[in-house]
Parts: sequence; structure tokens; C-alpha cells
Amino acid sequence: MDSTYILLQHYWWFLVSLLGALLVFLLFVQGGQSLLFTIGKTEIQQKMLLNFLVIFLLTIAVLWFALKDNYKEILDAISQMNWMSLVIILLWGVLYTVVWGFVYLVLGRKYNKQYSLFNGIVISFVGTFFSGITPSSTGGQFAQAYIMKKQGIKVSDGASLLWADFIIYQTTMMIYVTILFLLRFSYYSAQSGWFMIILVGYLINAIVILALYTMALFPKVYIRLSRTLVKILAKIKLIKDPEKTLESWTLQMTSFTTEIRNISKDKKSILTCSLVNVIRLTLLYSLPFFIGKALNIPLRPEQMIDVIALSSFVTMANSFIPIPGASGGTEVVFTLLFGSLMGSVTGAVMILWRFSTYHIVLLIGGITFALAKNYYEKKSKGISNIDLEQYKE
Repeated sequence: MDSTYILLQHYWWFLVSLLGALLVFLLFVQGGQSLLFTIGKTEIQQKMLLNFLVIFLLTIAVLWFALKDNYKEILDAISQMNWMSLVIILLWGVLYTVVWGFVYLVLGRKYNKQYSLFNGIVISFVGTFFSGITPSSTGGQFAQAYIMKKQGIKVSDGASLLWADFIIYQTTMMIYVTILFLLRFSYYSAQSGWFMIILVGYLINAIVILALYTMALFPKVYIRLSRTLVKILAKIKLIKDPEKTLESWTLQMTSFTTEIRNISKDKKSILTCSLVNVIRLTLLYSLPFFIGKALNIPLRPEQMIDVIALSSFVTMANSFIPIPGASGGTEVVFTLLFGSLMGSVTGAVMILWRFSTYHIVLLIGGITFALAKNYYEKKSKGISNIDLEQYKE
């Protein structure tokens, strides 16, 4: 048995080395770059291909990082899990994304009374997919607005809806994490190894929330600041069309401030979406606890609060890592924070948690977008053909 594990370990190191060499070739060697960009037909496809490649290679690197020291112990722990527990854990992230669909149901019915839960779930998976393959989750809302338009919600209304979702979610998350932070502040502040990382992540999120609300209160100030910033960026050649950029920023600012005013009047929707987000966050943050129990780690019930808090800190610390899916950084921070709680099988917990909350949901999200896009294109084509036949008659 030991010889088999040594053989597998050598094979694993060979695979990682091969993929690392492939990454260097594709990203830094001119011939590799030419090959990469001839595969994608458009610039968007080329960028998506590159993002997928980065995600894939970082995933391999992270798996190596998790398995390199105790390869045998981690594989043994996972292989001895009850298969039903394994299935539930791997589908946990799917449940989390489905719950997100209820938020879109509530907000979507403000603009389309026939908006269904199924439509909301489709939007949540599409958002998860595009947020997961773009740096700092920047692509999710554009894809969601595109599908919403196909679902009968105008682009302007879709943008307002997505702003409302973002504001309510960020506010709920900050309140949620702040409560957890205060409950065990003395314990967490004593953890010098990672406390500063969490504090920086918390402050960045707090600044974003503060900026959003001050933006809503003083939009003219932000528009003036935008003009100054656009001029500076244009001078250093970071933007090609300053007038178009400023127009886009002003439009987004107007849409945002309008939606803040509208949503603030709808207390029922705010409360409902906030409660759904609390359920959603609790599902996401509690998963490592149940993974630990399934791996027979002796976690006590009262340690659930620590697991939820540490999970929220992982999310907080990695919110703005400019890498698709925050790949690499998320896994490292998770291992750093949970090491003392989960012990020698922290790597196993991290692998199962990451596959459940990211890789599986990413796969389902990609399939969902492809099917939804194909369905709505066929539907609109069918309507166009009907209109043409009626015109001929």
C-alpha cells in the first residue's frame, strides 16, 4: 500500500510540474500566446479561455499545496466518508445558489409580475458562473442583465434590480460578520498569524459599503470626482474614450441612486431579501463544520459559531482578489484560518468545501447559461418567424 501511495505522489508531482510548464509556455512564451489566442474566435472568448486556464492551473497548484505533506492521510479521510454524506456535501453549494434565487424572485416581481422562482434560480447560477470566471467577480452582473432581458425585464430595470441585490447582500453580510466578529473579538484578535488579513478584508468591505451609501446621499460629488478621475486616467492612457467612460459612469451612478431611493421605500422586500441572505450566508459559512463532522473530526456543537465566523472571514478576506474565483488566495486563507481547528485533515476539508461551493456550482452555472441562452434565442427566433408569417398573410 505504501509503495502505491509513493507512486501516486510521484505521478502527482510530475503532473503538477507538467501543468506548470504548460502555464509558463502559454502565458509567457510568444508561440504559446499565439496558440492560445488562435483558439478563441473573439476577444471575449480569448479572455474567457485564459481565465479558465488560470482557474484550472491554480486549482491544480492548490491541490498540490493541500496534499504535498500528508497525501495519504487526506485521501484516507475522504475515502472513508459515508457516500451519502459526500453527496450532500458536494451538492451543498448548489442548495446555497438555489436559495439565492428567492432574492431574484422577490426583486424580479417588482418589474415583472409573472417572474418565477425558476427564472430567479437561473439568474443565480448564471451570476455564479460569470462571477467565478472573471477577476474580482466583475462579469456576473452583465451576464445576468442579458438573461433578465430575455426573461422580460428591461436592461435598465435589470440593472436596478442587480444594484438592489448587491446593496442588500453586502449590507446583510457586513452586519452578519460584524456580529460574529464582536462575539469572539478577544479570541480572534489574539491570533496574530491571520488577524491582520481578516481586519484588512473587513475594512475594505466596510469602505465599499460606506462609499455606496455616501454615493447615494451625495451623487453630484461623486460625479465631479468621476470627471477628475477620468481626466487623470485618460492622460496616463488607461482609458481610450474618456467621454464614453464618463457617460457610462454617470449613467450607472444615476441608476444606482435611483434604485437606492426606490428600494428604501419597499421595507417588505428589504426584510424578505435580508432574511433570505441570512439563510444563504448561514448555509455557506456552516458547511466546513458538517464536512469536519463527516470526516470524524471531534468538533463540539458550540464550535459551530467559530466555524461560521472563520468561514465568513475567508469570504471577507478574498472579496477583492483580482483573480478569477479568487483561486489560490481563497484556499490558502482557508487553510491558514482553519488549521488549528481541523488539524491534520484541514486539506481534506478545504478540498471538499472548495469543490462544493465553487467548482461544482461553476460547472452547473456554465451549463445553465448555455441552455438558457440557447432556449431564449430559439424562442425569440420562433416569435420572429410567427410575426413574419402574419405579415405575409
